Amino acid sequence: QVQVVESGGGLVQPGGSLRLSCVASGSIRSIDAMGWYRQGPGKERDLVAHIARDGSSVYADSVKGRFTISRDNAKNTAYLQMNRLNPDDTAVYYCNVNGFAYGTNYLGAYWGQGTQVTVSS
Repeated sequence: QVQVVESGGGLVQPGGSLRLSCVASGSIRSIDAMGWYRQGPGKERDLVAHIARDGSSVYADSVKGRFTISRDNAKNTAYLQMNRLNPDDTAVYYCNVNGFAYGTNYLGAYWGQGTQVTVSS
């Protein structure tokens, strides 16, 4: 079984920063892409940032220049550095891991439980 665990969320004032972490563990054999999604109150879950195994990344327009996604392949970990946060960034942030689990030969999609980020004064 593959586990995905996010951490680093919390309450921050507008203009502040947070760094989220996502660790994949358990029966994960190899990881292809990792991504961060978010779901605000009454909204759909949307892509925030995505990073391939080679480090190439994609960002939502709303976070370009403020958020940076990175990963440590040796640790099966992805990070999301969030700067200049504003109230519109308030959401539950979810990590998505696309990878192969031991005993399988298909690319699975694994999700964490999410971490709450609240931007408020």
